[in-house]
Amino acid sequence: MFKRSARLVLLATSLSTAALLATGPAAAARGTQAMENRAEPFEPAESIEGNYLAAVVAGAQRDTNAAAAYFREALRADPRNAELMERAFVAFLADGEMQEAFRAAERLAARDRDNGLAQLALGVRDLKARRYDTARKHLMRGGRGRAADITATLLSAWSYAGSGQHKRGLDTVERLKGESTYNIFRDYHAGLIAAVGGDRAEAERRLKAAYDAERTTLRVVDAYGRFAASQGRREAALDAYESFDKLLPRHPLVRDAIALLKAGKPLAPLVGNPQQGAAEVLYGLGAAGNSQGDELAAMIYLRLALHLDPKHVLAMITLGDILERLKQYESAIAVYDAVPADSPVRANADVQIGLAYEALGKSDEALKHLEGLVKAEPDNVEALTALGNLQRTRKNFAESAETYSKAIARIGTPDRSHWTMFYFRGIAYERAKQWPKAEADFKKALELAPESIGRDRALVLNYLGYSWVDQGINLDEAFQMLKRAVELRPRDGYIVDSLGWAYYRLGRYDDAVRELERAIELKPSDPTINDHLGDAYWKVGRRLEAKFQWTHAKDLGPEPEDLVKIEKKLVEGLVEADKPAAAEADPDKAGKDKNGG
Repeated sequence: MFKRSARLVLLATSLSTAALLATGPAAAARGTQAMENRAEPFEPAESIEGNYLAAVVAGAQRDTNAAAAYFREALRADPRNAELMERAFVAFLADGEMQEAFRAAERLAARDRDNGLAQLALGVRDLKARRYDTARKHLMRGGRGRAADITATLLSAWSYAGSGQHKRGLDTVERLKGESTYNIFRDYHAGLIAAVGGDRAEAERRLKAAYDAERTTLRVVDAYGRFAASQGRREAALDAYESFDKLLPRHPLVRDAIALLKAGKPLAPLVGNPQQGAAEVLYGLGAAGNSQGDELAAMIYLRLALHLDPKHVLAMITLGDILERLKQYESAIAVYDAVPADSPVRANADVQIGLAYEALGKSDEALKHLEGLVKAEPDNVEALTALGNLQRTRKNFAESAETYSKAIARIGTPDRSHWTMFYFRGIAYERAKQWPKAEADFKKALELAPESIGRDRALVLNYLGYSWVDQGINLDEAFQMLKRAVELRPRDGYIVDSLGWAYYRLGRYDDAVRELERAIELKPSDPTINDHLGDAYWKVGRRLEAKFQWTHAKDLGPEPEDLVKIEKKLVEGLVEADKPAAAEADPDKAGKDKNGG
């Protein structure tokens, strides 16, 4: 039953990062490292052309650190080149090299006063320096087009708040009309401006309107909850947070707010000054760009937000996530490590640092980092889960299962958001050849996992369904599980292979060939799928094709125990009777015996 367990484990990897960012208000008491302290391991080229081409390639790969370094060298050789300056400016912004970006913005705006990005950068610079009138001039010059108008309008409104003209700031926000998204942005920022200006009635009206319109957006809920608590309406605030927690469980900021409210402690306002308000505008735009796959624009907005509010932790987490997705792990570590030690999301940042070390190939450092987190905070569920995942990927399955067990013991009564913990522990138990425990965990994962997770639920269905088929037990239920898994992930070669192998184990070899050929089209370089197709070809009499598939499987680097079997088949063919599971006289009894019952 363990023949293709290693390949089944690969299906879990898409869940790992999401699962690690799920829980916990505990923060690691560690020092932080400034984002600006990154080393630049780039050797400049010998010519301006070489530096320029290197910068362009780096930019295309979204490696902003390398692009900024090479553009910097190119500019030294040709400082008057306008196109070069424009490209370098974008790279500097995206990489967070703000002073260089502002100098470039001044030169670009001097050449072209309608350069929207340059004017935005200069406006942000002046907002930071409290030069509100000058900031507005830059913002209005750059406000062209719908997205730019949203940005310029809201930032200008915050500049009026900075000048003490809160009423004019509210009037400026009113220019945003039309689409529902505009309305939420309008009410949200109008409420924050009114709160900063001391207009409690207007703040209440606007923040409540934003909350009623969008109760599933964290920042809206957080702003409303904090304002309500500041006005003595703690029950209303608690209800807002707890309602959000039911929809999207265990966000660390929400859990921290709930804990503070229940302890009778005050909640700080979400925005306390115009700089933080303007940063909130830019963070919202950056988060939107990230969700739409526009990484470069998202990074620029987030860098500008962090210039205005260096402690905006969600901007840091979002930026770090983008950098990880772009495989810029060193930069991601620097961003995560700047999250304040007392922030509720510091625990999440620390976990991501460990994962980034692993992605960089620094396995020992990753393990040491996560073990240190667990030692410092034995109740840190995120760190325990991350450590369990790392142990599992290194095939330390018994140790991994023990670590997952510690995490599960600390969550108390599991809810639907905990299904991944049972799924991952089930994998560890199955690979450690403790099938009864694995089976119980897979069933628990299915019990907890909501239908709404769709494609991810298919992973559990596939693992449990395949394992049952391979043992010849619960065949009808297992077969339905695998068919449903394929419906949820029709383009997943691994899961299609599971269905094909189920047909094979049931003695339906023509059906097996059909599904396994489709699996090969989806995942041509997997040794197990090629091996399976070879077995199916042999059963339907296609002997030459079977040996071709086995040879291909051998060349693709199968697991050592599978390699021995493949080499034997290449010499002798498929000589074992290999009685189909469907032919078992009493599959339930057979399964019970195999499970040690």
